[in-house]
Amino acid sequence: MTIPFIKYSKIWLTIGAITVLLCLVALIGWRLKPGIDFTGGSLLDVSFATNRPDSALVEKIFSQAGFKDTMIQKSGDNEMIIRTNFLSEEQHQAILKKIRSQFGTNGNVVSEKSFETIGASVSRQLRQRAIWAIIAVSLGIILYMAYAFRKVSRPVASWKFGTVAVLAMIHDVILVLGVFAALGHFTGVEVDIAFVVALLTVLGYSVNDTIVVFDRVRENLQTRRADDFSTMVNNGLNETLMRSINTTLTVLIPLGALYFIGGPTVHYFALALFIGMASGAYSSIFIASPLLVLAERYKRRAV
Repeated sequence: MTIPFIKYSKIWLTIGAITVLLCLVALIGWRLKPGIDFTGGSLLDVSFATNRPDSALVEKIFSQAGFKDTMIQKSGDNEMIIRTNFLSEEQHQAILKKIRSQFGTNGNVVSEKSFETIGASVSRQLRQRAIWAIIAVSLGIILYMAYAFRKVSRPVASWKFGTVAVLAMIHDVILVLGVFAALGHFTGVEVDIAFVVALLTVLGYSVNDTIVVFDRVRENLQTRRADDFSTMVNNGLNETLMRSINTTLTVLIPLGALYFIGGPTVHYFALALFIGMASGAYSSIFIASPLLVLAERYKRRAV
């Protein structure tokens, strides 16, 4: 049985365009919420044995100490993650002592689970390196695609294979960014260095899945020259479909387990990977391949 993927190209591309548009609106309107890695400051994670106090009461302690822009996020059943301006070790210990004296009564033991501090200059450097890393990876992928398909010239030029793969990759990245912009706006989820690592992984996986399909199309171009180009692309999709499904599932299953069972430090890292890799499998079939056929049809009409 041959599934007619290309027959419904307009539907798949319309869905992809709407998805990208919605994610761009979310990204521009809400923006990503940068974590301490990119803004600088201090992050304090404390837990309360029996009774977690109201966030406003804890915020008041920081306000009295001169820290006005403190953000408090509840985590789990008894934890609080507190982000504030840069705290020296002396200030850190003084505030921790005050929290314990005010709320650590009647067996409500206050425990410090973690404390980290990043200076403004370090966070600025991390932000710049993250941007350059994404740009460098994207350029490397484009160059590789141009080289890998250098012998393909008809009916679609080799550079178009690379361009289409990059467009599909952009679709996947924008989807991840849009989802995290919405999560940041509604639930306070922040992005950090781990999020950048997830994006870089999604970049590579997205193109990898697309290359598998395009490589089969390239083989079909050499052995089935009499076939219509859209037919060859559709055959390539069907021939690689089970491989794509199996590969994607073997990645998504452990990522799903990591998301639900893993600790809070890897929770959103796993979510970013899950969304990006699921989208990468989708885009290689429903975005990249229809775009390649569209490019060939446009060239044929222009001649």
